[in-house]
Amino acid sequence: MGQLERVVDASPLDPKLRELVKLRASQINGCAYCVDMHTKDAHALGEGDQRLHLVAVWREAPVFSSRERAALAWTEALTLLSDTGAPDDVYEEVAREFEPDEQVALTLAIVAINGWNRLAVGFRQPVGAYVSHLQPLPA
Repeated sequence: MGQLERVVDASPLDPKLRELVKLRASQINGCAYCVDMHTKDAHALGEGDQRLHLVAVWREAPVFSSRERAALAWTEALTLLSDTGAPDDVYEEVAREFEPDEQVALTLAIVAINGWNRLAVGFRQPVGAYVSHLQPLPA
């Protein structure tokens, strides 16, 4: 899992986008530890409160770009794979917004956070003490 996370962190995806994806998957999976972590990490990178509050309802919120919307839709489709079957229209949206190497990176990020969610929930990771180690992005 650690090596997979290092691959995701070294990917060409924007760090703020990675945090939005991690937050959305964690919300769906009911992982309070990871919701806390990725909210704090997103804040550390300069993400604002309004957008973080609206991740859970991103479809109705006009604050997300088409690229972010494609990533969040793909996150939901893969996180809820048994329900969605990863629909073609969602895949096509991702393909329009992301280059092939970015599509792989995005999918690996979704795979990784779903794994981490299951570990944190399964082993009852205590919530609230996480402190972000991330440095703010340059303006």
